[in-house]
Parts: sequence; C-alpha cells; structure tokens
Amino acid sequence: MQSSDYSLGTVVKMKKPHPCGSDLWEVVRLGADIKISCQGCGRIVMLSRSKFEKGVKKIEKA
Repeated sequence: MQSSDYSLGTVVKMKKPHPCGSDLWEVVRLGADIKISCQGCGRIVMLSRSKFEKGVKKIEKA
C-alpha cells in the first residue's frame, strides 16, 4: 500500500483488533503522523506513518 492510497475519511482494516473488538478504523488526520478513529468505540489513536502502513491489512472504503 502506498501513502497516496489514503485520504481523509478512508476506512481501513488493521491487522490487530482494538481492545473493544473492532478492527475497522477511519483516517481522521494525515501528515507525518496519521490519526485514526476506531469505528467500534470512537477512540482516537495517533500512529507514525510507517507503523500505520505496516499495520494496515486492507482498505475497506475509500
């Protein structure tokens, strides 16, 4: 996956699920770091771009 594949509002499936049980996340902010919001509980997490790209399994909805 390339960084150009992601934009605001993109829903991605991560390799590891969140403790709430959901593995779907929505991209909220793009930059050097990427902020994602859990679709299950609404928790917001900020990851470095490299860690985010390693953790993405597939893009659910662009």
